[in-house]
Amino acid sequence: MTRRRLAQELGVVAGFENPRAPLEQYHTPPDLAAHIVHHADLQGDIENRTVVDLGTGTGMLALGAALRGPERVVGVELDPAPLATARENERKVAARPDVDWIRADATRVPLCLTDATVLMNPPFGAQTGNEHADRAFLDTAADVARVSYSVHNEGSREFVEAFVADAGGEVTHAFAAEFDLPRQFDHHDSDRETLDAEVFRVVWR
Repeated sequence: MTRRRLAQELGVVAGFENPRAPLEQYHTPPDLAAHIVHHADLQGDIENRTVVDLGTGTGMLALGAALRGPERVVGVELDPAPLATARENERKVAARPDVDWIRADATRVPLCLTDATVLMNPPFGAQTGNEHADRAFLDTAADVARVSYSVHNEGSREFVEAFVADAGGEVTHAFAAEFDLPRQFDHHDSDRETLDAEVFRVVWR
């Protein structure tokens, strides 16, 4: 399946019905999810591997990975509402293998793994009281993953590289990305906004 075809398949994935601003719940665009999953697949990080989507939301990255021949896919999400939507999205996508949906704090994952591929679109830490939220997600990736792919706010490369180096890992790939976000919270000033972001591939061990 090509990257374009993957994005088309993920176009049916529904987003958050009632997104929560404190959790920075934004729907990962299908094009961005397809880009991440396709890149990971080309690197040999998806097929026949265990893939974990930390903070899966409504399941976009987990379902994208499930369409690329992994051995197992796990989606971890604390909020039960989007997790229910993720299960509905799985039926729409009809991916194999089935995804294991786990309700849990993505920064305290109840999984005994050390060699997974982690895909994640963590909160950027833009909300007051939620600063540096992506650090905790990177900490979890360092514990459970051999390799991870994560989306961060534009200008995060210096922080990510320093954080990863301190944990004994290495950033091997980085690329720019865009979030096309509709208005969904009261603090948004326009009906639609394009947010610049960066995606990093990290080898942890």
